[in-house]
Amino acid sequence: MDLAFLYPLYERSGPWASVYVDLSRHAEDTPHERELTAQAVGRELAGQGADEPTCRAVTEAVDGLAHSTDPHGRAVFARAGEVLLDPPLARPPGGTLARWAPLPHVAPLLELAGEDPLCLVAYVDRRGADFELRSAVGSREAGSVTAQPWPLHRTATADWSERHFQLRVENTWESNAGEIADALAACQDEVRADLLILVGEQRECRAVHERLPQRLTDRVVEADHGIGSRLLDEEVEQARAEHVRRRAEAELGRFLAARSPDAEGRAGAVEGVPALVEAAREHRIDELLVRPDGPDTHREVWIGEAPDQVAVRRTDLKTLGEPRPWPTRADDAVIRSVVATDAAALSVTPATGTHEDTPAGGLGALLRWR
Repeated sequence: MDLAFLYPLYERSGPWASVYVDLSRHAEDTPHERELTAQAVGRELAGQGADEPTCRAVTEAVDGLAHSTDPHGRAVFARAGEVLLDPPLARPPGGTLARWAPLPHVAPLLELAGEDPLCLVAYVDRRGADFELRSAVGSREAGSVTAQPWPLHRTATADWSERHFQLRVENTWESNAGEIADALAACQDEVRADLLILVGEQRECRAVHERLPQRLTDRVVEADHGIGSRLLDEEVEQARAEHVRRRAEAELGRFLAARSPDAEGRAGAVEGVPALVEAAREHRIDELLVRPDGPDTHREVWIGEAPDQVAVRRTDLKTLGEPRPWPTRADDAVIRSVVATDAAALSVTPATGTHEDTPAGGLGALLRWR
């Protein structure tokens, strides 16, 4: 997950209100329920010690979602009476969470908004293709391509032999498939889609697939269900979920290989809070791997004003020059350091079926250098 969008949260000091609102239920009484949720969130934050202007700002922001059509949910981050960020979620949070803490509680975003593969769906027929972008929060048109209109069907004519005409039909379709593949590749270059899903007759989709650049072939899925099928949406979601699983497995595999020391005893990955904190202070984290249910994610660490001021013990931070350390969650403290150094972060939950305890404690990292 690229965490650059979180920069505004670390340009100002805390404390912070962090709220995750579930918007996945849509019924006649939903607006009233969401108004009640907004009031409850304000009371919860006040009970945790949040200032009145921030409680009011968050209450108004959540109340403003009463008629929202967001399919899953939204996160709200606020301080000093101002909402600084309210990103949509790619998955429902399973309820409403409100927290008041020295740092914004962004760790849930790794699961709720992190891996949201962008799909470029191509509805293919012999006349061209229509393109559509799909993500967890909706879809939109992404252009189309119209290929050669004539001839497209095998029909006997008085002017040519049937064999000649059939060859001309095949030549036209081969050319059209190439044009569609070129347009699809150009669209992918522009939107940077993670997956390409081809929808249409099997033979036509296969012809387009075969003409795509080699760099895209491992991103292509040929849908079994055609245009207009009610099962197509399910198939797209399955493709997205499979992409997330493969990505998590690949990164977890890299981590498992890198944590073994080399001939000089140096490892390319670390796990556990003490080693992770040291790597964060030295700006060595290249990618943070998080298992959100791990016991170390909510372990207490100490932080200062600067992102690299993080320590396991309060006295260690004073040694680093921070006179007033604050306690906070380990996952949020390390993520702040990751954002400051332009590193990435990933939830490995989709890949932990056979590695339930990896990384140890739920926190690990691939390093920039051994």
